[in-house]
Amino acid sequence: MNFFEHQAAARRTSAWLVALFALAVAGIVLAVDLVAWIATRSTGALAFFSLATLATIGLGSLYRIASLRGGGEPVALQMGGVPVPENTTDLNLRRLRNVVEEIAIASGVPVPRLYVLEHEAGINAFAAGYSPSDAVVAVTRGALDRLNRDELQGVIAHEFSHILNGDMRLNIRLIGVLFGILMIGLIGRKILQNGGLGGRNKSAGAVVVAALAALVIGYIGLFFGRMIKAGVSRTRESLADASAVQFTRQTVGLAGALKKIGGLAEGATLNDGGNAEEVSHMLFGEGLKLSGLFATHPPLLMRIQALEPQFRGEELEQLRAKWFAAAPVGLDEDAMLGLDAVGGSRLPNATQELNVTPPMVAAQVAAPAADDYRRADAIASGIPEALRDLAAQRDAVMPLLLALLLADDEALAERQRFEIAARLGSDAADHAARIHQQLVADLHPMLRLPLAALAFPVLRLRPRPQLDAFMDTVHAVVNADGEVSLFEYCLGRLLTVQVRESLDPGRYSHFGPRKPNAVKREIALLLAVVAQAGHDDADSARRAYLAGMLRVLPNEHLAYAPPANGVLALDEVWGPLDRLDPLAKQALVEGVTAAISNDGRISVAEAELLRTICGVLHCPLPPMLERS
Repeated sequence: MNFFEHQAAARRTSAWLVALFALAVAGIVLAVDLVAWIATRSTGALAFFSLATLATIGLGSLYRIASLRGGGEPVALQMGGVPVPENTTDLNLRRLRNVVEEIAIASGVPVPRLYVLEHEAGINAFAAGYSPSDAVVAVTRGALDRLNRDELQGVIAHEFSHILNGDMRLNIRLIGVLFGILMIGLIGRKILQNGGLGGRNKSAGAVVVAALAALVIGYIGLFFGRMIKAGVSRTRESLADASAVQFTRQTVGLAGALKKIGGLAEGATLNDGGNAEEVSHMLFGEGLKLSGLFATHPPLLMRIQALEPQFRGEELEQLRAKWFAAAPVGLDEDAMLGLDAVGGSRLPNATQELNVTPPMVAAQVAAPAADDYRRADAIASGIPEALRDLAAQRDAVMPLLLALLLADDEALAERQRFEIAARLGSDAADHAARIHQQLVADLHPMLRLPLAALAFPVLRLRPRPQLDAFMDTVHAVVNADGEVSLFEYCLGRLLTVQVRESLDPGRYSHFGPRKPNAVKREIALLLAVVAQAGHDDADSARRAYLAGMLRVLPNEHLAYAPPANGVLALDEVWGPLDRLDPLAKQALVEGVTAAISNDGRISVAEAELLRTICGVLHCPLPPMLERS
C-alpha cells in the first residue's frame, strides 16, 4: 500500500473500531443489567442502570479524548518522558537527535519533539500525535544505552512509518475510546481502594459488593480493550517493520534491535505497567508480558525472521548467555563498527532538471527510501552551521523563518520588514533582514524546507500569543505585495498550517470525505496558478493546466482562467482541498505534478515548490524525486 491507500485503510479501520467499541459497550451494559436484575428483580432498575452505564462509558471516553487534544506531548509526559534539549551534550541524546533530524528531512516532515523515558531500562519507543506537526517521538533510556546507531536508526524509521501513514492519529484516538470501556472497572477499583467509601453499616457493605461487581465487570472492558488493540496493532507493526527496512535499505539495524529485546533481561517491558497498558498498542516492542490473542505485536522471533529468514530461536538463547555476562553498550559498538557518522551524497546543482512522472511522485509521498536518507545526510551537512545554531535558539527562530520569506527585491523587502516591525518589533525585523542578506539569499533551494523543519520544534515552544502574532506576521509578509512568488506563498502557508496544528492538533488534523467533483472549482484554481507560475507564455501555461486537469478531473471541461490576483487567490482553496479523501488527494498530487512537469522534467526549484504544496495538503514528499 502507498500513503494514500494507508490513509484510506486507516479510515476503514476507524469504522471497524467503532463497531468493536459498540460491541464492547453492549457486553458491559448486559453484564451490569444482569447484576442489577439479580440484586433488584426490577425492570425499572434495568433501564436506570443501562442509561447510567452508557453515560459513564460515554463521558469517560469524551473526557480522555479531550485530555489528549494536545496531541503527542500529553502522552509522552504521562509516560514520564523528559524533553531532549536542543543543545544537549549527552552523546546518546545527540546521536538520537541527529538520527531523528536526518529521517525527518528525508521524510519531508517537521522534526518531531523528542522525549526520553529516563527510568525505563527496557528497549522501546513510540510515536504519538495527530499529525507530523504535533508529533513526538519518545525512546527509553535502555534503547539509547544498548542500541548502536544502525539499530537506533531502524527503530526510529519504524516510528516514522507510524507518523507518515496515519497510525498515530488512530492510536491516540484508541486511547480515548478504550478509556471509556474501562471506566466501570476503574470506578470499582477506586471504591475498594478507599475502603468502600468508609463506614461499617449495611449500606457500606452493599457499596463494597457493588464495587466488587464493577471490578469484575471491568474485566469485560479490559478483555475487549486488549482484543481491539491487538487487532488494530499487529498488522500495522509488521507494515512499520517493512517500511523501516525500505527506508534504511538494510535489515541489520532493525533486526539487531529486536535481537537485543529478546536477548537482554529487560527486553522491551516497561516498569510503569498502568500507563504501559494504555499505550501498549503504540510501542515498538511488547511493553507488557502479553501473548496469544492479547499480544499487540507479532511474536518477536517472527519479526526477526521476517528480516533474517535464516535466524533460529536457539540463537536468541546464545545471545542471552552472551549478554548476561556483559550487556552491550551502543556507543561502544558505534566506535567498533565505524558508525560514528553516516556517509551522504552530494546535492544536485540548483539549475539541474529532474526527470519525473506524476505516478512516480504520488508513489513517493510518505514513502522515503535509502536514497532519501543518503540525501538527507547531505542536506543536513549542507545547512550552514550558523543557520543550524539559529534554528536551535528560541529568540532567533522566528526571525530565521521570516528571513526565508523575505524578497530579494529591496523595495518589496522593505515593505515586508515594515510588516514584521509592526507586529514583532523592529529588532525582529532587523534580525530577519540580516539573516536573509548574510545567510539565506544564496541558500540552495533544497535547504529551505529542511531548515524550516529543523526550526519547527523550537518554534512551537513559544507561548501561544507569540505564535499567534507570528502567524499573523507570516500572512502579512507573504501578502505584502502581489509579486510574491508561488514558493514563498506556499512556504508561508505551510508554516501557518504547521503552527496552527501544533496549537490545536485534535481540531485540525484529519482527512475528509470529499471527492474531486465536489471541489472542482478549487482544483481548477490551484492548477491554473501553478501552470501560470511555471510558464512564461499563456499557451504553454494552458497546456500545463490541461495536463493537470486530465489527471484529476478527466471528464470535466473547466477553461483555463488564471486569477487576476495570482497566488493570493489560493487562500480560499486549501481548506476544501485538504478535506479530500485520501485517494482523491493522490489524484490531486498527480495533477499538480503534471502541471509543473508538463515537459516531463522539472527544475530543483520546481521540485521544492511541489514538495511545499504537498506539505500544505498533508502529503509529505521526500527530497529525492529521482531514484538512483
